[in-house]
Amino acid sequence: MNFSKTLTNWYSIYKRDLPWRNTKNPYNVWLSEIILQQTQINQGLPYYLAFIDEYPTVFDLANANETEVLKLWQGLGYYSRARNLHTTANFIVNEFDGKFPKTYKELLQLKGVGDYTASAIASICYDEPTAVVDGNVYRVLARFFGIDTPINSTRGIKEFKALATSLIDKKNPGDYNQAIMEFGARQCKPKNPDCTVCPLKGSCYALHHSKIETLPLKLKKTKVSTKYFNFLVFISADKRTLFQKRTGNGIWKNLYQFPLVETKSELTPEQFKNSPKVASILKGIAFEFSLYNTTDIVHKLSHQHLHTKFWIVEVNSLPEKGILYRDLQNYPTPVLINNFIDEFKFPI
Repeated sequence: MNFSKTLTNWYSIYKRDLPWRNTKNPYNVWLSEIILQQTQINQGLPYYLAFIDEYPTVFDLANANETEVLKLWQGLGYYSRARNLHTTANFIVNEFDGKFPKTYKELLQLKGVGDYTASAIASICYDEPTAVVDGNVYRVLARFFGIDTPINSTRGIKEFKALATSLIDKKNPGDYNQAIMEFGARQCKPKNPDCTVCPLKGSCYALHHSKIETLPLKLKKTKVSTKYFNFLVFISADKRTLFQKRTGNGIWKNLYQFPLVETKSELTPEQFKNSPKVASILKGIAFEFSLYNTTDIVHKLSHQHLHTKFWIVEVNSLPEKGILYRDLQNYPTPVLINNFIDEFKFPI
């Protein structure tokens, strides 16, 4: 069996008609690859279309401000991708006059572009035979060849990359890379794949050794931490609230939120109101204090679970300059904050 030819033949019949597959423009391909990192196609497609509509070229994206880019990205998560997207657009415009690098090695120099994305762009746009390795590719290769090396180990990453490189169709690397990814997404699915219609079934190790459910192998994930977030939602007589831009290098860098008080554990309303940080924020202010959600809203991220409460603080005047309720929707926010704004219905 010719592994690569079998996959590209399958792809020619079953591939989905997606906008970034109808072009070799590196800007479009790069944009799609960044959006689809950690994101399903059905979720990412509307965002891709929105970005292409708002920023049809890399020059348009570079000319945008970061707040606008983050707002358009809102809801996709992993916001560092959006920040890197904007940074890289500026770099390409300022350093390369808007022209993307044309080789795998040069593409790796771009912020937010790793082995997978560089391989995808180089092969699809410039026919460089560089193999992509993503979750779908790991699964197909592990099952077909019976590889039990953990895919998230140093050894596994090298082993699978070398195997993928040895299999790539050097005459048609772009279609082959897209074929194996599409095959993993649609045919060789993580759970309950229909192996009876699989074109690789005759030689698939996992199928013939009953290992479809156990391959690929992964090392155990890092333990997920629990954090307790308490947001102070100010309601003032002049219809303003406090909204702050996050700084530092956290996951929500440069997004906006209500004043945050993080605690080590869940506190009662009385304990929270009398805690030093809250007392400092509300010092000298006449206020009415109430808890919006008595049950924690648990926001699950890949490495931490945020147990969240929203505390409503009604005041005559704010301790610092605020923004009008009606302007809240203009700021890029984490989904957790955006959902609260939609649900709370500020008295505009």
